[in-house]
Amino acid sequence: MYGQSPTRAVLFLLGVQLTALWPVAAVEIYTPRVLEAVNGTDVRLKCTFSSFAPVGDALTVTWNFRPRDGGPEQFVFYYHVDPFKPMSGRFKDRVVWDGNPERYDVSILLWKLQLDDNGTYTCQVKNPPDVDGLIGEIQLSVVQTVRFSEIHFLALAIGSACALMVMIVIVVVLFQHFRKKRRAERAHKVVEIKSKEEEKLNQEKKASVSLEYTD
Repeated sequence: MYGQSPTRAVLFLLGVQLTALWPVAAVEIYTPRVLEAVNGTDVRLKCTFSSFAPVGDALTVTWNFRPRDGGPEQFVFYYHVDPFKPMSGRFKDRVVWDGNPERYDVSILLWKLQLDDNGTYTCQVKNPPDVDGLIGEIQLSVVQTVRFSEIHFLALAIGSACALMVMIVIVVVLFQHFRKKRRAERAHKVVEIKSKEEEKLNQEKKASVSLEYTD
């Protein structure tokens, strides 16, 4: 018994050293915390991650949903080598894989939003040996119409100002064009009048000369 104690102590120390040298395995997940979309439209639920381990066939992605008004958690989507859509429930035929694991993107598309789709969507990624880490969450609000924020108002104001400036420039250019055209037409008429007067004078001179010659 006493002969085995040193061996166990050595193995224990080796295990502690290997654990200290091996990096802590944890998947980090990134999602937009809050998302707003209009009823009846489609929305992309974005979820990206970073992992110490290279991405391989062991990667699994699980999307779930918790209704805002309460109730049990519902399955939304699962990915492992291939995407697996829900065969029943509220998300049947309404969710599509839109990710690229090689780019650490595990996003999905949700079609034809409904008002009761309000709630929290969770994105869980496991990439063995990285299996721990926080679960990404998205608070989705489905509204009848988009609420204009200050940024939207600012963008609308800038766009309107730019459109107004373009219209002013077009009006000025057209005004100058028609003004030059009218000046050219007036100059042409003056030339025509002068030409007619000169021609008339020449005819009168010819007539007077012919009369004098006749006399």
